[in-house]
Formats: sequence, structure tokens, C-alpha cells
Amino acid sequence: MAHTDKIKFTIKSLLYRVFPILGTLAALAVHNFIPNSSLHPAAKTSYYNILLLILLGLATLFFILSFFIKKIRAGLELKGPFLFGTAGLVIVINLITAKLALLPVIFFPSFDNILAVFIEQTALLGKCIWYSFRLLLLGVFWGVLIGFITGVLLGFSKKVYYWINPYIKLIGPIPATAWIPLVLTTFPTPFGASVFIIALAVWFPVQLMTSSGIQNTSKVYFEVGKTLGARTFFQVFRIAVPAALPNIFQGTFNGICAAFIALMTAEMFGAKYGIGWYISYQKAMMLYSGVYAGLLMIAVFCTVIITVLFKVRGKLLNWQKGLIKW
Repeated sequence: MAHTDKIKFTIKSLLYRVFPILGTLAALAVHNFIPNSSLHPAAKTSYYNILLLILLGLATLFFILSFFIKKIRAGLELKGPFLFGTAGLVIVINLITAKLALLPVIFFPSFDNILAVFIEQTALLGKCIWYSFRLLLLGVFWGVLIGFITGVLLGFSKKVYYWINPYIKLIGPIPATAWIPLVLTTFPTPFGASVFIIALAVWFPVQLMTSSGIQNTSKVYFEVGKTLGARTFFQVFRIAVPAALPNIFQGTFNGICAAFIALMTAEMFGAKYGIGWYISYQKAMMLYSGVYAGLLMIAVFCTVIITVLFKVRGKLLNWQKGLIKW
């Protein structure tokens, strides 16, 4: 009985690990054996075919390695069915768009035409990513810094809380993008206005969570600190701030999500380059393959930044690692 279960488990494990290869082969078969609709403009090179061949090579490599490396085997057993399902979804989209042209061709281009944008406009896309990253970095930096300072003052000082908090309650909930018309006329350059909009989007959640974290810190810690002779600076940066770190990270996470929205909106108003500008420009030119390429860039851009943030959080708050999953 135990021997039979072991065989079943082995077959199941093998099947899960081979799923990525099967999914890629199915996508290749559909793409190569079913011709594209004549309504779609033909691409110079079948970039989708090249991408699938690269993915097939990687899937085969990981399948072979899974026999020798336990971590890869476990990963394929976990993700194999999902990757197979993803391949099925991609096949369906390919059939609906490129093969059968069931949707308006101008708004739903083929995979070949979308991938061609990445190859043929690499320099422009790289420039847009750099501009967006620079803008986001500056906006998030000032937003987190000012939000942290404001949050510490509000959380630690009752006088500051009394005088400042009513104004923050009034101004904070206003979406940062609502300030764009006013900010564009106030700041001398669109770049400075965009940095301000992003910083404003980050500032409110960071200050809110920082002040809440400090206010919720147990009073016993402060009493013990005072008894041992701790001064105000020590109480703030050695007791209050470390205790509020989980809240601060949560506020930063929320702020960065809001910053992405502010970034894309700000770049659509007066920016010279950037991912948001690129999408807006491609839409105006009715080049929707560029719009989808821009959306894919945003997805990768945001995923990388949030993943890095969670890695930093996991390092600093090791005892809370895995509490919030990404």
C-alpha cells in the first residue's frame, strides 16, 4: 500500500514538473499551426515564437535540474500547475486576438506586434523607465521623509497633535492627483510639480501610520525609559520609532502604491519622458501595441519595487517575516 502511494506521488510530482514544458509546447503548436488573421499587420519577425522557444529552453533546463536540486523540484511542484494554466490563458488570448481577430484589431494587437515594440524601441523605453524611476525615487524620498517627521511629531507631542492634526485631517484625504491643476500653475517646471504630487501621495499614509504606531506604543516602555534616565531623543528614536516600525512600513507600502498612481497621472501632464508619458503618447497615436508594452513595463516596474520593499522589511523586521505576504 505504501509502495503504491509512493508511485502515485512520484508520478504526480513528475507531472507537475513537466507542466511548464507541456504548456509552452502547446502555445508553440497553436502559434505555428494556426495562421494569423489577415486583419492583423504582419510583424517583420515572429518575436513571440522566439520568446516561446527561450521559455521552452528554460522550462526544460529547470525540469532537468529538478532531479538534482531539491529546491527547484519543490518550486516546480508548487508552481507547475499555475504555469500550465497561465500558458492556457495565453493561448486563449492569442486565439481571440491574432488568430481569429474576434476583437477590434486596432485595440487588441497580436503578441508579435507588442513584443516588437520592446525590441525596436529599446532605447526610448529605457529612457522612459529611467525618467519614471528618477521621478518616483525623488517623490517617495521626500514623501517618506516628511511623512516620517510629521508622524513622529504628531505621535510624540500632544501640543503638535492638537494644533496640526485638524489641518491634516482636512488636507490629507484629498487625492494627490486632485492638486495637479493647481500645482502645474504654481511650480516653475512640470518635473518639480510631479515630484510634489508623488511626495504628497506618499506623505499622508506614512505620517498617519507613523503617528498611530507611536501613539499605540505601550506607555510602560516610556515609563521604564524615564526611570532609567532616558531623554526625549532616546525615547523617540530608541523606543517609539522601533516600536512603530511595522506601522511605518505599512504606511510606506500604502504610500508607494499611491505613488504609482500619482506617477502615471503626473507624467501624462507635461512630462517629456516616462512610462506614463509613453502610454499617453502611444494612445494619442493610436498605437495600442505600445500601450500594452507600457502597461507590461509598469507591471514589472511596480512588482520589482514592491518586492524590494518587502525584502527590506523582512530584513529589518525579522520577527514579522511572512506576516504580510506578497
